[in-house]
Order: sequence, then structure tokens, then C-alpha cells
Amino acid sequence: MIELLNYPFDNNMILRKRRKIRKELLKEPIKKELKVAVLGGSTTSEIINIIELFLLKNGFSVSFYESEYNKYYEDAVFENEELLAFKPDVIYIHTTHHNIIKFPDLGASEEDVETMLENEVSKFKSIWDSLKKYNCPIIQNNFDLPINRSLGNLDCYDIHGKTYFLNRLNLSFGKEARENKSLYINDINYLSTLVGLNNWHDKNLWFTAKYAVGFDAIPTLANNIVSIVMSILGMSKKCLVLDLDNTCWGGVIGDDGLNGIKLGNETAAGEAYMKFQNYAKELKGRGVILAVSSKNDHDIAKEAFTHSDSVLSFEDFTSFKANWEPKYLNIEKIAKEINIGLDSLVFIDDNAMERNIVESQLPVVSVPNVGNDVLNYIDFIERNGYFETVNLSADDINRNRFYSDNKQRAKLESTFENYQDFLGSLDMKSEIKPFSSVYIERITQLINKTNQFNLTTKRYKLTEVNEIAASEKFIPLYGKLTDKFGDNGLISVVIGEIVEDVCVVDTWLMSCRVLKRDMEFAMLDELVKECKNRGIEKIRGTYKSTPKNKMVSNLYPDFGFEFIEERIDGAMIWDLEIDNYIKKDIKIN
Repeated sequence: MIELLNYPFDNNMILRKRRKIRKELLKEPIKKELKVAVLGGSTTSEIINIIELFLLKNGFSVSFYESEYNKYYEDAVFENEELLAFKPDVIYIHTTHHNIIKFPDLGASEEDVETMLENEVSKFKSIWDSLKKYNCPIIQNNFDLPINRSLGNLDCYDIHGKTYFLNRLNLSFGKEARENKSLYINDINYLSTLVGLNNWHDKNLWFTAKYAVGFDAIPTLANNIVSIVMSILGMSKKCLVLDLDNTCWGGVIGDDGLNGIKLGNETAAGEAYMKFQNYAKELKGRGVILAVSSKNDHDIAKEAFTHSDSVLSFEDFTSFKANWEPKYLNIEKIAKEINIGLDSLVFIDDNAMERNIVESQLPVVSVPNVGNDVLNYIDFIERNGYFETVNLSADDINRNRFYSDNKQRAKLESTFENYQDFLGSLDMKSEIKPFSSVYIERITQLINKTNQFNLTTKRYKLTEVNEIAASEKFIPLYGKLTDKFGDNGLISVVIGEIVEDVCVVDTWLMSCRVLKRDMEFAMLDELVKECKNRGIEKIRGTYKSTPKNKMVSNLYPDFGFEFIEERIDGAMIWDLEIDNYIKKDIKIN
């Protein structure tokens, strides 16, 4: 039943079986509670029902605040005690072209049209500004197109056309979202095109029940909203693992040879495989890690990427497992090698049997039922929202280079008998400073994505990180690390809250790509220095165990902290007297 929530969606079945699906989902483990406020410019009850299903599928128990019909503006701008008491984690504004105050009439001048555009944008800016007090992400629909055009094709470029007006508004919304870091666009302009305007709109449903979106389109809409929420919370997937034969090219490289596989513009099938490779390359370019798990001879599989029409090269893959072992074992090795959780992986394979084996042995790995037609592979990846992103940082774009540099470090390490000598050879330099506005987005992203080297796994919204950065009550530090192989980027965050004369460590985390380089000790040195400057006598640390952060269970004793107590919630409390701190000799300048 839960499988109905995977692409391709059987919309009618999801709507019909909603209660049964919900009942089944409620049996699954819950990761976290989430409060979602839905401010609607039209009827939203069925939309909320389906959003709940997709959130439950992702492990969230969810409660909703729903505005009265078309009261989105009033609920946002005017005093709202009920919404304030609700304390939303996310606000979703469901507006459509039906909520435009006024479209240009044929007598409107160009100046009139510009004024009307400004008025619409100003109206929504007042909504977004008013909602800032809730200190949470705001997901805002842009605008769909109406199904009828009284001006025909002229509608899209004449200043009086509704299509022209809405396209201009959508561009303005995009600009606002780039500048307002709490605002995220739910692109219903694209979604309505994807499902088709005839399926997106249901005239009868609009006039009888004021649903601006037809029932057939609601699952696609709900899934898209939840994909944005997952990305905001740092829960998008990180790695695309590919099979090779009949996945990255047509045919079997071991049988057909380099010149016999289908790849390139000479045939329709070859062109389709090339397009899929190009899509994977685009994902890599924005920070998705690529890996291979294939039953193949390693050297023969590697040779396939020398094909003149191969978009991907062997070097594009952070991990390349082509051998005769079961694929699920290779996938486990890939996760360990890259140092990410199995739940961050998506596996694409044309072979149904192989998919079933991986799915049964590694249920947390996402294994979409892509079939065996390369034409559909991209749709399954994209429509399931695995790699949804709400921002692109420099670290995202450089992520694959970071892992490539790590391969070079591992190669160098193997030439040293003494690990400390290896660390000294790296010529490591750190930058550890208080939070800077330049890095706030990356700091927030790291806080919300890091699970393994994370002592408390507390999550923060962008606005909250900004508040911490500006407050004298906190010592917020970021850490960057470079060495002779390159820049690792911003890889560590420490947040200490000042409570009387004690610095209580609220958050301590580090990217796993810099493990065993002593960066955590460099961060501690700087934290101690900041505490001394403020006259603080003690640092108090908390370790809260999760299924993923066992690697840091001994971090505080390794730092020289003294165990104080284990609290009722399982949190372990450790103290360090500043005067007793002994600085460790590390190879970081």
C-alpha cells in the first residue's frame, strides 16, 4: 500500500485508499514531529490529507494548522493567536492564479500593468514579512496558468495578457526567493505544465468546492511540497549508485565490446543512454555523489567510459565497484568508503531481480522500480524528489572534488608507516572564526545534514542560526580546513551557549570527510580560547546517542572532559574545567 506513494503515482488509488495508507504508515517508526501551517487561497483539506501521507512516508508525525477558506492574507498579516500558539515548523501558502487581485484589462497602459505587478508583489511581500515572526521556512506557490486565453497566443506577449502577467509575477517571485533566505518557491507553474492544464484544473471542482487544483493533480503537488520540506531539513539523498550494462549504455560491455554497446547519436537507444549519462553528470555538477555497483570485470567496465560518446568518465565516480560480488554488498562498501548513511543512497538498475535483492537486503536504500527502459530512468529519479535542493553552496558544487582529493590523501597515507608523519605531510591549515554572514547558509546546511559526527543532532532554521550569530549569549564557531591537496571547505560547527560562567555546548559537529585529521581538537582549542576571553571557567558538553552518531560517543573523554551524569533522556553530561585543559599537539596550523 505504501508503494502507492512512489512515482509513478496512481492518483485515483491514493485518494481512494488514503485512510488505509495512513493506517499502514502510522505503524512505521517516527523520526520527528512536524507542525505545518497551511494558509490557503482556495480549499486545502484534501491537499493537507495527502501532504500528511508523504510526510508520514518520510518518518514524520505531522500536525496541521489550516486557515479558513481564502483567509491566507488575514492569517498572515493580522494578529493570529491560534497560529502563534501553534508554533509552526513550516508555513505553506497555497495560492494560485485565482488569487490575483486584478488582471490588466484592454484599456491598461504599460505603466498601469507595471503598477499592478508591483501591487501583487507588494501584497505577498507583506505576507512574507509578517510571517517572519514565526521564525520558520515559508513555502510559497508561484502561479499556474489559467486554462483559457481570451487573447489566444497573443496572451503570452501582449501586456494585457494573463499569461504575460503571470510569467512576470513568477520571475518576480523567483527574485524575492533569492533575496529572502526563509522563502522557498513551490513551482506550480512547472507542475501544472507537467501534469497538463486539463488535469491540473477541474472546473466543476472549482465551482462546486473551490479547489484550485484538481484531485488528479493533488498527489503530484503534495509530493513536490514534501520534497522541498525534506531538502530544507537536510534529508535529501546524497549519492546516486548506478548499474552499468543496460543502465549507463545499451548492451553488455563484456560481450559486445567497446564498439558494440549502444551509446551516441547514431541510434535512438544510444542517444537516450547518452541523455541519461548527461543527467547524471548534471547531478554530479551540483554536488550529488556518483558511484557504481555492477556485476562486471573492473577493467572492462572502466574501459567503457573511454567510449567516444560517453558523457561520464571513470573519474566522475567517487566509488567504482565493478566485480562479481552481490550488488548489495558493494553498495554497503560504497556507503562506508564515502562515509555516508545507507539511507542517503539511490540505486538505479535495469534488472528487476537485482533491484529486489538490494531492496530486501538494504531496505533503507532507495531503489525505484525504474523498469528496463532508459527513457524512464530520469523521471523516476526526479519525480520521487530524491535530490531536491533548496540552495546551491560552493561546498555543494565542490563536493565531488573534496572526495577526489580524499582519494589522493588516502593514497599518500599508504606510503607512511607513522600516521602522525602522514598528517604532518599534509601541511594542514585551519580557519576557525565566529559565524559570518557569508557562511550562514552553509552552516545551516551542515547543521541539518550532519548525522554521524554530531554530538546532539539538534537542527536549526536559517533564521535561528542568524539569531545565534548575532547574540552575545553564544559562542558560535565555524571551521574550515585546507591542505596541500586542496580546500575541504567549511566542515565543522560548534555552538556554545553561555549560562552564567559555564559554556554549555549546544551543537558540535563535523563533516565526515575530514575524520581523523584532528580538526575537532583545533575547534576545541579555539573554543577554550574564546571562553578564557569571556572569563568562562567551565565547558559543559552533552552527548545524545542516536543510531548514527556512535562514532563520537567517546569524544568528550578523548578531549579530557570529566563524566558528570546520565540524564533521564539518556543524555551524557561531561565537564571540562578550563584551568585543567591540556592542549594536544596536533599537525594543524
